[in-house]
Amino acid sequence: MIKSSRFFFRSMVLFVMAVILLGSVPPVIAGQGGADFLSDEFYTDQPGSVETADPLESLNRVVFTFNDRMYTWVLEPVARGYSHVLPSDIRSCFSTFFRNLLEPVRFINTLLQGRFADSRTVLVRFLINSTCGIYGFADVAAREFNFPPVEATLGQTLATWGVGDGCYLVVPLYGSSTLRDFVGVVGDGFGMTPYYYPWTRDFGVMAGVYLGKETNRLSLHLGDYEELKKLSFDPYVALRDAYFQYRRKQRQHSTSPETLWESGRSDLSKP
Repeated sequence: MIKSSRFFFRSMVLFVMAVILLGSVPPVIAGQGGADFLSDEFYTDQPGSVETADPLESLNRVVFTFNDRMYTWVLEPVARGYSHVLPSDIRSCFSTFFRNLLEPVRFINTLLQGRFADSRTVLVRFLINSTCGIYGFADVAAREFNFPPVEATLGQTLATWGVGDGCYLVVPLYGSSTLRDFVGVVGDGFGMTPYYYPWTRDFGVMAGVYLGKETNRLSLHLGDYEELKKLSFDPYVALRDAYFQYRRKQRQHSTSPETLWESGRSDLSKP
């Protein structure tokens, strides 16, 4: 009983640490969904431009400023130093490996959403990449067998079940979200924690893997956040709108965050 309580407590702490580092590069930065930040229309409040109410804007702006300072002063320098140590190809392999570990969580969410064709794709991807892809370090399923990545989160599951967004939130050390989506993040986090570490109960090892995973993820998106800030008159509004554009793109399900970001970068480069 005592051991179970200790493991639950350590899992809680581990998840909180993961949430902290997830804020190092919010999903919206990894994929802006083709947002045109050079257009004045992007910053004009139009009917339907904001999908969810932002009644906590004053508080959210304070949290946004805090997150911005943490990213600039702590997280970005650490990730930049890490990127100088490991080549991008190796870091990409690590990213693919950790994505593969999350496929069982996506598989469950696709089933809960009634997306049975996607659930089959997720399962096939997991089996192929875990074997032919050398434990998931290579995305053989997409490159050789034409099984593209599928996105499925608990937040999407709750939306499918009719749960509303609640309100827009800027979560300390995490970033843009909504009440429903952040509950989904927590749920997905608990779902993946036991699966991640079947080989160890050592808290130090688990924490080290989590920290390494998120540092690696941020190192692959250095400069993205700075680019968004440079191109926006109001970074808070730009990030909020980009978050909702990212969500709309994510509903296509077969588009990974990395693909979304490449799409956004191509639009940003247009004259």
